[in-house]
Amino acid sequence: MRALEAGAVRALRGDGASEPLLLPPHHLTTHGVVVGMTGSGKSGLLVVMVEEALRSGVPVLVIDVKGDLANLLLNFPSLSADEFLPWVNGVRGPGDERPTDAIAAELAEARRSGLARWGIGESDVADYAERCRVRVLTPGSTAGEPLHVLSAVERRSPRWETDVEAARASSSAAISLVLRLVGQDPDPARSRAHVLLSLLSERRLLAGGTADLGALLDDLANPPLDVVGRLPLDQFVSAKDRRELAAALNTLLAAPTFGSWREGSTLDVDAWMAPGAGKAPATIISVAHLDDDERLLVLGVVLEEVLSWVRSLPGSRRLRALVVFDEVYGFLPPHPANPPTKQPIVSLMKQARAFGVGVLIATQNPMDLDYRALGNAGLWAIGKLQTDADRERVVEGLGAASDISRSELTRTIARLAKRWFVLRDAHSDAGTLLFQPRWAMSYLRGPLTRSELRLARGAGER
Repeated sequence: MRALEAGAVRALRGDGASEPLLLPPHHLTTHGVVVGMTGSGKSGLLVVMVEEALRSGVPVLVIDVKGDLANLLLNFPSLSADEFLPWVNGVRGPGDERPTDAIAAELAEARRSGLARWGIGESDVADYAERCRVRVLTPGSTAGEPLHVLSAVERRSPRWETDVEAARASSSAAISLVLRLVGQDPDPARSRAHVLLSLLSERRLLAGGTADLGALLDDLANPPLDVVGRLPLDQFVSAKDRRELAAALNTLLAAPTFGSWREGSTLDVDAWMAPGAGKAPATIISVAHLDDDERLLVLGVVLEEVLSWVRSLPGSRRLRALVVFDEVYGFLPPHPANPPTKQPIVSLMKQARAFGVGVLIATQNPMDLDYRALGNAGLWAIGKLQTDADRERVVEGLGAASDISRSELTRTIARLAKRWFVLRDAHSDAGTLLFQPRWAMSYLRGPLTRSELRLARGAGER
């Protein structure tokens, strides 16, 4: 497996010459953290890391909260002006009356010369485009590929034969999502509605069927069981409460907007990570179009599925796959906050290493993160941070270092220019370094709107 050629590094002190940054892929099995304020180049660094993983044949799953990482669709193999024509209006400045083709030619030339400074030519970009397959899934939207968020119950998984525990965890997350949507307690251990729906759905799934919401409505109206635990059904959940739950589920089913959550690709991480026709896959889960609550609910389900997939793998010391989460702020808050995304992220940070799966997390808001979950991360890339509190929080989370004091590290972070990062790699004895990511082979257009995402899929999805 080739080294990740992520950019250039140089010593923290002095004006020594830069050297290529060659990062062995297995260094990412102990996970990575990227922090930096808006405009620091953080998203560009993530794109480069994903590109390098794909060039090494490593499958990647990307969670894209802001819409930036869908830029991976825009690699424009020939670096020609024609490929930039559809994107000119997004960069045309006020009062710029130049012809569209002139602006496109300028963009193409800037990219060609920028990549050339890093030794990347047209053949390299074309080779990268040929060796990877990028797709974008958009739950609740048709801008990308729709994603069936409830497929863990409504489309039966083969894991019910091979790994009931993993299948049950995925089913539980989907039922929690449904209960949150109807305003009921989603906690699997405390919610009687969750326990009842889990029993009803599992009965169908173990029998070889599916547990779509319509079937669960029928079971609520005519329960196929008399006892839950040691209590009669009517003592556990009264007939009145069952009718109210059924009415709420029926309203959800009837809502036109809810239909898009139950259409499209099956939530199947194993299939997403499987190479096809010699191409390394990159699957982007884009939730930029969703509101904050919807993002938490959907990503809670997705991350539980990722965790179940990781636990099904044999052990490995090699980097088997990479999970990238851009902008984790709000999804991994400190105690006592516990959104549905937090526990699966914490579990991945603790367990995925043993299975050869790396997790790369990024944020521009370092103050509201559970640093206990990130404390064991082996790779840190710290970009410019605006406030003293942000810098001190990150340095505290980074821990002690033998080659540099905390005060010096804090001062260095404050002086960083755009697209420069402080690098700490626990696998390397080189100490704390400065590094600059190479130019991305993908065109960094910025966050894509729904219409732009449709255009990008036509341009780059292979």
